[in-house]
Amino acid sequence: MAKLEHSVVINRPVEEVFDFMNNIENEKLYRTDLLELEQTSEGPVGVGTTTREVTQFLGRKIETTAEVTEYVPNKVVASKSTSGPIPFKFRTSFESVEGGTKVSMEFEGEVGGFFKMAESLVMKMGMKQIEKDINTLKEMLEGDG
Repeated sequence: MAKLEHSVVINRPVEEVFDFMNNIENEKLYRTDLLELEQTSEGPVGVGTTTREVTQFLGRKIETTAEVTEYVPNKVVASKSTSGPIPFKFRTSFESVEGGTKVSMEFEGEVGGFFKMAESLVMKMGMKQIEKDINTLKEMLEGDG
């Protein structure tokens, strides 16, 4: 299983960063690979919430469904795929630090099928995508973007 990790400090309070990132409409603003995203379960976001998303990665459209597996307000949101070409786990943690909020993203995925042939490229491009998205988020929340 391949693993990617990236962190950044955003000069905003943890509650503000958490609330922004956990609004499905906002996610579409900073994730440049995201074509479609919808919550497929009822109620507020929490453990058991399900989503469907379509992303564009390495020239391919990828449809994935996922389920929230961990949800602690202002601390952590984690999910795992329930369908799609790359089984994965994704975890975002939030920590109040001097200067704002440290946001850490961790991705673990099992690269297979079409993507297995180019696993090192997939991991490199995946890391670039995570870095780009988290930096876009930082610029948006700090008012520079």
